[in-house]
Amino acid sequence: MSTTTGHRANSRGRKKGGKGGASDPATEAFAAGLAMARRNPAFAAVEASVCRQPDCVLTPVGGLAVVTSNGTVHVHPTKRADPAEWAWVLAHCLLHLGFGHVPAAAHGPREQPDRFDLAARCVVVNRFLLTHPTGRPPVDLPDSYPGGDEEQLAARWRRDGIPALYEDCGTAGGQPDQVLTTWRTWNNSAVPDWETSFARALTRSVSAAMDVAGGRRDSVSGVRAPQPPWDRALNWFVSSYPLLGGLAAGLTVVADAELARAQSISIAAVSSVAGEIYINPLRALSDEEWRFVLAHEMLHAALRHGERRGGRDPFLFNVAADYVVNDWLVQMRVGDMPEGLLYDPGLRGLSAEEVYDRIAGDLRRQRRLATLRGRGAGDILGEPLPHADARAYTDLDEFYRRGLVQGFDLHRYGERGLLPSGLVEEIRALAHPPVPWDAGLARWFDEYVPRPEPVRSYARPARRQASTPGIPRAGRYFPPQETARCTFGVVLDTSGSMDNGLLGKALGAIASYAEARDVPAARVVFCDAAAYDAGYLPPAEIAGRVRVRGRGGTELQPGIDLLQRADDFPPTAPVLVITDGWCDTLRIRREHAFLIPQGASLPFTPRGPVFRLS
Repeated sequence: MSTTTGHRANSRGRKKGGKGGASDPATEAFAAGLAMARRNPAFAAVEASVCRQPDCVLTPVGGLAVVTSNGTVHVHPTKRADPAEWAWVLAHCLLHLGFGHVPAAAHGPREQPDRFDLAARCVVVNRFLLTHPTGRPPVDLPDSYPGGDEEQLAARWRRDGIPALYEDCGTAGGQPDQVLTTWRTWNNSAVPDWETSFARALTRSVSAAMDVAGGRRDSVSGVRAPQPPWDRALNWFVSSYPLLGGLAAGLTVVADAELARAQSISIAAVSSVAGEIYINPLRALSDEEWRFVLAHEMLHAALRHGERRGGRDPFLFNVAADYVVNDWLVQMRVGDMPEGLLYDPGLRGLSAEEVYDRIAGDLRRQRRLATLRGRGAGDILGEPLPHADARAYTDLDEFYRRGLVQGFDLHRYGERGLLPSGLVEEIRALAHPPVPWDAGLARWFDEYVPRPEPVRSYARPARRQASTPGIPRAGRYFPPQETARCTFGVVLDTSGSMDNGLLGKALGAIASYAEARDVPAARVVFCDAAAYDAGYLPPAEIAGRVRVRGRGGTELQPGIDLLQRADDFPPTAPVLVITDGWCDTLRIRREHAFLIPQGASLPFTPRGPVFRLS
């Protein structure tokens, strides 16, 4: 990055009339920020110049910097900012050049980007700076940004409008920080390609940093050490497979033969809590097989299979997830699957929960199952294994979500091949955090519980008539047919494992939604070892005056059957089941939903929505 600003800019950079010709503090801070930005090899590879001339017509009045397609960053000559802030501003402008947002062209006129393109490009640049921090922004900016490339964001915002949070994320203080000019009007040299230069420099810097960190290159001598096959496989993901490249760069491979022997790890295992993949270095696998093994463990960690099993058998759920992950990798042609791993094309298209339901009752099949860790042991570990180089890991959900979602965007944008539909669905689910349980329950009520229509009748005087007896007013009431039509059923697990706080929160939410929608009454059934029919109850009684019965075992199917056979319960009325997950397998032949605690799971694959209380 060139700092050429012309003799006039250098001469005016000194404070006039000061003692001994002392430098201007604003100039000193800018020079320090410029040096900080130039220390990044990728930014230094962008051959841009800086203009700080006071009479420059492109200087942003209300901001700090503007970048033009002739490769010049025009900065405000007198604005005060910290060196770290100047470094961030310069990095932002240089990324506009490196990302091809302001490409040079020898022919004009140039059409300036509209406000949607400007905002989308600034969002993409700031999103990159979150993962490759340089300095700090001079103003408060969002902590996260939406996914997608510049064209996708701009098209979305042209349709829906730019969110206020991302309206002004540039460096020009509300003005455009990207200006297109014609190259030949500024310089007669060849038109530069900053995008290619930046990409090559970024690749070199990342490769060099990984070589030094991994011990493959000595930082002083530059001598490369022999690289083990699992490291070659991991580097392949970083350089050539964007879907898992971000995860590969953040996870650590622990190759310790003694640790593998002590923990009975045949080939590999993973701890998503520690962000570590443990491998047995004594296993002789090819580079292609190590790619398959590492991708297998990365997907286990990224999709949080260990946390998703809930109350299911840990080993069997691990096996179910293995069947799903191995089939995905075979379809994606990522490496070669080592001999003996779990693979069944007949289970293709099923989720891990659905595969679990298939294999849970096959005892003969269970005895033959083995994961990458070995026979009868799961390769999804809970706590990290103790070893010499153990490290702390924080913000796991954000790391795995961001790594997999950004890798998916890069994979799709670069057209690197088709992905299995099941994997795409799970990645998209990670990209969109679940709706809060109370909002989801409210939507369910809006969709499946009809609102009763009141009837006006002069046979029932309105309450307001008492204040004006001479003016007759029709009263408002709900006829019996509306009460029968607009209702729902509640099957409540009252076994000994249910928490009183859970019961109170669930019943209170149901009562508030029912009362807000003018639902006259709901049919309530308590279940433990037997079903207790409480009949139709008004919302207020559901919330406060219901006496919970039972406290035996958990059999919910009799309560479901009671509602399904009841003559006075409408066949179109939905059913809401409240349980802690320790129940029998349910068969419900009408619209239904489940309300369970956060972290719990059902012992079967639910067909209706599941709301998790937090």
